[in-house]
Amino acid sequence: METAQRAVLFVDVTDSTRIYESLGDTVALAVINGLFGHLEKIVVKFSGSVVKTLGDGMVCVFENPDDGFRAACGMQASVSSLAQGASNRLQIKAGLTYGSVVLSKGDVFGDTMNVCARLVTLANPEQILTSGQTVEALSPGLRLRCRSLFPTRIKGKAEEVPVSDIGWRYDPAVTENNLTRAHLAQNTQMALKLIYRANIFVVNRTRPALQMGRDDSNDIVIVSLFASRLHARVQAREAHFVLTDLSTNGTFLLADEQSGEMHLRREEAVLSGRGWIGLGKSAVKHGDHSVRFALQPEIG
Repeated sequence: METAQRAVLFVDVTDSTRIYESLGDTVALAVINGLFGHLEKIVVKFSGSVVKTLGDGMVCVFENPDDGFRAACGMQASVSSLAQGASNRLQIKAGLTYGSVVLSKGDVFGDTMNVCARLVTLANPEQILTSGQTVEALSPGLRLRCRSLFPTRIKGKAEEVPVSDIGWRYDPAVTENNLTRAHLAQNTQMALKLIYRANIFVVNRTRPALQMGRDDSNDIVIVSLFASRLHARVQAREAHFVLTDLSTNGTFLLADEQSGEMHLRREEAVLSGRGWIGLGKSAVKHGDHSVRFALQPEIG
C-alpha cells in the first residue's frame, strides 16, 4: 500500500445500454474493448497507466496532472474522429482529479478517486469535468482551457466541490469565442421554464429558485404519492440551473438528447437543453410525478 499524489482520469462510454441492445452482448463487448485498447495507447503516450476497466468504464492514473489533462483531451478528440461516419457512434465522458490517493494491489482508492467518479456521473457525452483543486495544479496555459461551472455536493465531503469544464476542442476560433463569452453573457440571459399540469413556472433573475413537492407550501405542488413533501429544488447558480434532490425516493433526470436517465439521491445535477424531471419515480413514462423543463433565452 502506497500513498502518493496522482491525477486520476475516469472515462466512461456513454449510452452503453443502447450499444448492447443494438449490437448484442458479444459484439458490443468487443467494440467497447477495442475502444479501450485504442484509448490505452493514448494513456501510455502521456506517461500514464490503466488501473482497471469496469464494464464500460476505464480508470487511469498519471503522476503529472498536465499529462492527465492532455490524455483526456486526446481521448475525446480521437473518439470524436473515429465516430465520424460510423453507424454505431461511440461517445465518452470523463472526470479528471488530482490529489492524494492510496495505491494498493493495482488499484486506486481515496477521496481523489471518489470525487473523480462523481464528476463522471455529472458529465455529459463528449465532456470532461474536473475539480477546482485540479485546475489549480495545472500549468498556467492549461488552466486557461478550464471554464468554471458550479460547485457540487459529494457524499462524505462537508464542503461543496467547485466543478470546471475542460475545453478539449482547442483552436483559435474557440479561443476567440471564450474571450468574448463574458461580453455575450451580459446581453443574453437564460431562463428555465418548468411545465406541470399545463401550468408554467419560470426560474430567472427575478425568481432565482423554486421548490417542488407534495406539500401545499411548495412553488410547484406535485399531485403524486411518489413525491416527498419537500422533494426537490431548482435554482439559478452562476449562469447555470441546478436541480437538487431533497427527497426519500430520489429524483430522476431525463434529458431529451440522452437516452440514459440520471437518478439523484440527495445529489445535484446541472440542467441543460430540454427534458423531464421525475419526482420519486422514473421520468421515462410521464405522469403526475413528472415535470417538463426547457432552457431558453430570456426575453426582455
